[in-house]
Amino acid sequence: MQRHPSGRLPRYWRLPTFLLFIIVAPMTFDTSEIRGQDPPGTHPDVSVLLITYNHEAFVGRSLDSVLMQQGTRFEIVVSEDHSTDRTLDIVREKLAGRPGARIIASHENLGSNETILRAIRAARGRYVSILDGDDFWIADDKLARQVAILDADPALSACFHNALIVRGEAPTPTEERWTPARQAERTGVAELWEGNPFATCAGMLRRSALTSVGDWYATLGRPTHTPMITDWPLYLAAAEHGPIRFVDEAVGAYRLHDGGCFSSLPRRDKLDATARVYEIMRSGLGKRHQPVAAAGAARYFDGWATAYGAQGDKALARAAAWHALKSGGVGAGVGWRSWLRGLARSL
Repeated sequence: MQRHPSGRLPRYWRLPTFLLFIIVAPMTFDTSEIRGQDPPGTHPDVSVLLITYNHEAFVGRSLDSVLMQQGTRFEIVVSEDHSTDRTLDIVREKLAGRPGARIIASHENLGSNETILRAIRAARGRYVSILDGDDFWIADDKLARQVAILDADPALSACFHNALIVRGEAPTPTEERWTPARQAERTGVAELWEGNPFATCAGMLRRSALTSVGDWYATLGRPTHTPMITDWPLYLAAAEHGPIRFVDEAVGAYRLHDGGCFSSLPRRDKLDATARVYEIMRSGLGKRHQPVAAAGAARYFDGWATAYGAQGDKALARAAAWHALKSGGVGAGVGWRSWLRGLARSL
């Protein structure tokens, strides 16, 4: 999703999955792991969910950054989506002999959030950390730091640190941080409905806070002709159980690619796709979200209407204003007078 004028960005991700099988080291099939049941004597603190598709050039480094983690017990669940390169081979080589490491591999490419949902359902840890196969961690105590934060404050549903941005295929990150320094220390549901300020690779969520993430989440992507926004809906689901803590220290590296499936869309198509994502999330997360969701969506699109108006693009400003109105949040999230002034400037 394009970056909002406020700096927020619901991140999309291109993945897939339909028919799947689980390969458990050493490559055996166990239906208990499909259901996510805890085998006797196994109690990881964290389930690291590595989501990957066609990441041959990056996934080895991503896994190395997981394997270097110290100070907490963790399991690794890889969800691989029928890559056409050597991604799956590299994953198998890296995890050979790793106790408890599991690979969930697709028989065909899905292009939907099912790849993340199945990994969440297979997780056994108290906490979940998601890492895309082209990103990596730069701190060997990333998991331990976040476990300590969540253990110390049971009211929190999740915590996030910051991430450095890696441009394209560059081997090292820049000094640019993904989350703006002005980000509040605690973020709630209302703020998250205006957009997602966090990088996937920099977070940890309570698994118990993801109970409302169901089949609706898996439809994001190819099934509904929407961008694969994988993380934002998860944070919204978690935040209904408690606030999200932010610490402005970089622990991960987020790779920013040019020409992604969403970033390459025309700007009007992005607005329309974002509106569809809002509709799916509002439907999936239930009625109690509707007032704050409508207000957040109205502020999101009204912000773009203002930005496009300032750029002199009246057609896009009108489209954004229309989406703000359709959200049902004008009058709550955005005042009617403010909205009407913005609409007048777009005519």
